[in-house]
Amino acid sequence: QVLLVESGGGLVQAGGSLRLSCAASGRTFGSFYVGWFRQAPGKEREGVAAITRSGGFTYYAEFVKGRFAISRDNAKNTAYLQMNGLKPEDTAVYYCSAVDKGYGGPWLLRESAFDYWGQGTQVTVSS
Repeated sequence: QVLLVESGGGLVQAGGSLRLSCAASGRTFGSFYVGWFRQAPGKEREGVAAITRSGGFTYYAEFVKGRFAISRDNAKNTAYLQMNGLKPEDTAVYYCSAVDKGYGGPWLLRESAFDYWGQGTQVTVSS
């Protein structure tokens, strides 16, 4: 089992940047695939980005390509989501997720791929 805690959310103006962090504790962080998801009010949770165990492969939803970057530091048991060029439509609660089975691939953008979830951090982008 792994415990995930997100941080770094907040209020930012359109065009601004934020970096979210996902701190993991419990089992060896490097054995987990990690994903970032978001849920806006009245909408379903959607995949934003995912990264393989070593960080060698990353996957992004089309709506964040070129703006967001996922990374991880297994020595620090932490994953990150760098968000640049933020838009009001990026406003949502952002969740970190992890799974320690299966294989890397674009299916990591699906909610059903993950077993462990953080509590979420609010990101609000003002226009």
